[in-house]
Amino acid sequence: ICPGSGFLSTQSACGMAAVWQQVLAVDDFEEDPRTQGARGHRRSVSRGSYQLQAQMNRAVYDERPPGSLVPTSVAEASRAMAGDTTLSENYAFAGMHHIFDQHVDSAVPRLQFANDDKHLLACCSLDGTLSIMTLSPSPPSVKVTLKGHGGPVTDFAWSLSNDIIVSTSLDGTLRIWNTGDGRCIREVRDPESSELLCCTFQPMNNNLTVVGNSKHHLQVVNISTGKKVKGGSSKLTGRVLSLSFDAPGRILWAGDDRGSIFSFLFDMATGKLTKAKRLVVSEGSSICSISARSWISREARDPSLLINACVNKLLLYRVVDNDGTLQLKRSFPIQHGSQHVHSIFCPLMSFRQGACVVTGSEDACVYFFDVERNTKAIVNKLQGHGGPVLDVSFNCDESLLASADSTGMVIIWRREQK
Repeated sequence: ICPGSGFLSTQSACGMAAVWQQVLAVDDFEEDPRTQGARGHRRSVSRGSYQLQAQMNRAVYDERPPGSLVPTSVAEASRAMAGDTTLSENYAFAGMHHIFDQHVDSAVPRLQFANDDKHLLACCSLDGTLSIMTLSPSPPSVKVTLKGHGGPVTDFAWSLSNDIIVSTSLDGTLRIWNTGDGRCIREVRDPESSELLCCTFQPMNNNLTVVGNSKHHLQVVNISTGKKVKGGSSKLTGRVLSLSFDAPGRILWAGDDRGSIFSFLFDMATGKLTKAKRLVVSEGSSICSISARSWISREARDPSLLINACVNKLLLYRVVDNDGTLQLKRSFPIQHGSQHVHSIFCPLMSFRQGACVVTGSEDACVYFFDVERNTKAIVNKLQGHGGPVLDVSFNCDESLLASADSTGMVIIWRREQK
């Protein structure tokens, strides 16, 4: 462990050779008997009120059994448009498409496909660099390596247009990179000289980036000027490990290493943060990952957060009001007690019933869960990593899934073609 950082240190890849020889096991679980559709379309951003939508849906939710997430019982017409593919079949994978090992011996804590792109993705490493990789034309290759940080890189984010990447590091700097040529455009040093642990773009204004540090502080930074935004700072109860905006960019959630999630109201005009709510998920547990989603399926707006919190469970919360208040909806068992494991919502929605989330795990597997199933929620499991899986990312059409682990290996998985 890097002293005081909470992040994995560089480690051996003794299992690397074994992984290459390992027979890939893709476990298909019991098929869901409910009908669902083939590949759907991208969601549109809804800017309506959470409270108004809650009132509109309350009667329907009240009629649903405990644990239900979306009022699928009132959407027979949309489901009639779907095919007969089960959710398990929809997320069946044919095997490994490619393995990247340029960061072998150092953990890869984050990876992410570029926005609305099938073949471009990036990852950061505790070796102090980032890689931008392209999967087409074949063969897949590392397009450019971003070098300049003086310590392990903890997080990064793509701009909406994919021309900029921002990254944070234990060296105490935020760096802004040109993704075309790998040039560092700007370096912003933390005013407290503290380790920077996470970052995210403001979704409606990519001039603004929010950064979390090891001294419990959040800060909004204007990347065009490199200056802190006045009123755009706040303090949490612990080291800031994870950040996520809602789609309209009005609510920011931040998680720390003391088990708390804070919601902040974001002033779109000024960049000011106003602390709203706090939820203690589990005292003393690290909130490693927060993902926000306005819709889980097409059948009802259901603002939700997906949380990894080192409690051996993947947690799904409902956002119940405009202050970002959270209410636990479901939890799914995974092995996660100490490392910085992340999860995602599947990016597409279709007319199929059910909705999937994907998470890494400390048992070196990738898990798919149907958030609508009350029993046997595991839809699929991918095996092939040689260490804990720390992050997962889908490309825009869900044809490829990327996963990264603590040994520095990145696997690209190819979904079966129907």
